[in-house]
Amino acid sequence: MESKKVCVLGAGLSGISHALNKQGRGQEVTIIDRNNEVGGVLQSKKTQGYLVDFGANTLSLRSKQTEDFLKKYKVLDHAIDANLNCSKRFIVRNNKIISLPQGFLTFLTSSFLSPLGKVRLCMEPFISCRKNNSEDESMGAFVQRRLGKEALDYAANPFIGGIYASDPESLVLKHAFPALYEMENKHGSIFIGMIKGKKKNEKLSKSRLLSFKEGMQELPKRLAKSLIKPPILGFKIKEIKSNQNGQWWVRGESKEGNLFENLFDEVISTLPGHTLSEINWHGVNQDDLITTLTKATHPPLALTFLGFKRDQISHPLDGFGFLIPEVEKRKVLGTLFSSTLFPNRAPKNHSLLTSFIGGERNPELCNLSDDEIIALSISENSDLLGISGLPNFAKVIRWPKSIPLPDHSMGQRKVAALKLNSQNKGLFFKGAHISGAPLPNCLNPE
Repeated sequence: MESKKVCVLGAGLSGISHALNKQGRGQEVTIIDRNNEVGGVLQSKKTQGYLVDFGANTLSLRSKQTEDFLKKYKVLDHAIDANLNCSKRFIVRNNKIISLPQGFLTFLTSSFLSPLGKVRLCMEPFISCRKNNSEDESMGAFVQRRLGKEALDYAANPFIGGIYASDPESLVLKHAFPALYEMENKHGSIFIGMIKGKKKNEKLSKSRLLSFKEGMQELPKRLAKSLIKPPILGFKIKEIKSNQNGQWWVRGESKEGNLFENLFDEVISTLPGHTLSEINWHGVNQDDLITTLTKATHPPLALTFLGFKRDQISHPLDGFGFLIPEVEKRKVLGTLFSSTLFPNRAPKNHSLLTSFIGGERNPELCNLSDDEIIALSISENSDLLGISGLPNFAKVIRWPKSIPLPDHSMGQRKVAALKLNSQNKGLFFKGAHISGAPLPNCLNPE
């Protein structure tokens, strides 16, 4: 196999995974990133005894492919499983935190849906498939069609808000949840599809919810240790230029004015789509398609981290956390019980709560000051969890452009990326805005 020089733009989880994949094929790989640390949006910091994750808080391990990848690079040995008590999930209904059912009997007794809503949900296997099965049907339309309006309001809406900080109506089912799309097409029913399940060799017998002792940033940091060449950090990409020999000139610059310049056979961009317009692209065929890649919707999102003495909180915090449906008319999208999920997230006899504010539901809240956002988060969590007094730790992190949504433009972005590659040998566009934001997608390079 002919050895090639490959440049990967971005040292996030996707960039490192693609780099390892190329390295495993005998290629010489260089990663370059504007940040001073690897990880991209996976950032973990410890302050005042609290360990906080600024991006994703967990990795859901379900597929054998992802497990094999993590085992190959000896990362899984360092993972920690979520507390068994975190099997409970909660939603808010009528201003009260309600445990979601974990089985058929608890489904019958749970108050998260009305009796009529439960009956409608159970009718799902008998609902006919849409005759003209549109490939761009929204998640909201799909859920209401198959499960009913109440399931949309109290299940899908808070769930989508928790994953994508978005509304179900904004997401295209085929892109956001392809498994559900395939279930209806293949089995005519979600429930029947879930019963039959995926091929045994594709899905683990038991899924795992993981993190790491030092937070989620430990995942890309450990993967990066398997790179032969350490990533070049602190350099912003300024220019990508092709030459007559089919090679690519990459130029970057540090804040101090230092330059990085080198020639590569291949360039793989895993940069966020909205940053691609900051780069000067020269000699790229159909370069207008790069504009299409920048069109992903990124709702603004603010995260608050609140630390309390454990005895200040009356709720047992015996679960993953709670999500809030939009119909409840509250400001917070949801809250994770971070110190219940994993050990060493808070000092002894203290609790850490991570809350999400803004998103598509209330984007204007992200324009509030840090003090205002903290006050809002304290108020809502105190009301729902029975908290007395003020926190001894409070921090706000903002993502002006958070998660790239798998919306109507995602299909266009995928087509644009394929066309750019077909017209420009050695130039590839990857990353969350193309493959989807869930972490397993970033860990499975093509």
